[in-house]
Amino acid sequence: MKLQYKDNEIFYTITGTGHTKIPLVLLHGFLEDMTIWDDFKKGLGKERQIICIDLAGHGRSKDFSGSHSMQEMANIVAAVLNETGIQKVSLAGHSMGGYVGLEFLDNFPMMVKEIMLINSTPSEDTVERKKIRDRSIDIVATNKDAFISMAISNLFSAESREVFKDEIDHFKQAAFRLNIENIQQTPKAMRDRKDHTATLKKFEGGKRFIAGEDDTLIEITDIQKLAIATNSDLTILEGGHNSWMEMSEKLYKNMLFID
Repeated sequence: MKLQYKDNEIFYTITGTGHTKIPLVLLHGFLEDMTIWDDFKKGLGKERQIICIDLAGHGRSKDFSGSHSMQEMANIVAAVLNETGIQKVSLAGHSMGGYVGLEFLDNFPMMVKEIMLINSTPSEDTVERKKIRDRSIDIVATNKDAFISMAISNLFSAESREVFKDEIDHFKQAAFRLNIENIQQTPKAMRDRKDHTATLKKFEGGKRFIAGEDDTLIEITDIQKLAIATNSDLTILEGGHNSWMEMSEKLYKNMLFID
């Protein structure tokens, strides 16, 4: 399915035959697309509808002219739900998808029953992390494919790079097709995103962190502190930043308990 949003086409899918639970929106991360959820949809869809979205500039969704923002991404999610007539959802977002989910929660709190942050954080970028984002933007301009290959490889341990060699290569090949401008604009949006720790703490619905104990981007100790500060549940899985690939079965079992 596709939605005309401003000057762009946004692609999404609705699957699932169950109706015992409210619909679940699955949001992918940076350099990813909605196909990361393909192995999850069938099982999760036995109890509910599953909405997957290619966020702007990712997957089949058209290039996004001008600057991106997490708020614009959240507005896209809202537009998809409005198009489908869905008024209440739970959210699960991986990495950047978690940022989008939190922005959606901040702007449309009455539409959210539960939120799961997968290898993600409500905290804004540190000063050092912002500098890293800026350097990545410059690298993309010089050599997009080298940046993509390095960025994706660095998400995995040496062991995982060997175990998931074919999957990682497929991940990279899909990312190579992304537009340079979008690859540059998205880190800017992540760099400039708001801190949503207070948003998450205030939210009275279900909230859970899924963290990788060897995540190279998000310190596990930081997530442990945030879980306490926001009164959120926390599940720690083996592996690194991409639990959807490295720990798919365990992640799936956790996602079954979303509301």
